Amino acid sequence: MNNLREVNNDILKDWLDFREETTFCEMSPQDKKYCICFDEISEKILKNVPNQNKKYVQKQLDELDKNFMDYLIYWNEKYYRNGFCDGIQIIMGCFYK
Repeated sequence: MNNLREVNNDILKDWLDFREETTFCEMSPQDKKYCICFDEISEKILKNVPNQNKKYVQKQLDELDKNFMDYLIYWNEKYYRNGFCDGIQIIMGCFYK
């Protein structure tokens, strides 16, 4: 069971990808309230940057967005993966006692 807790490319990863493409794509009004609108934030930042620095700042903002999304995907997968493993361990514990 411990190897399922590691974030790898496996059947659990495929299931999480499927869930992300279906259920997680639908945002409720509550979800939208806490959504990070990175494009809007970037646009506001770029409006206040001198023209000679815009390309550099845009590149850094794009890199920040990519890194932040990678971070969210990793931790989201780890959270759901561990919840799944905990549930399986609880169920297995019922059969072995």
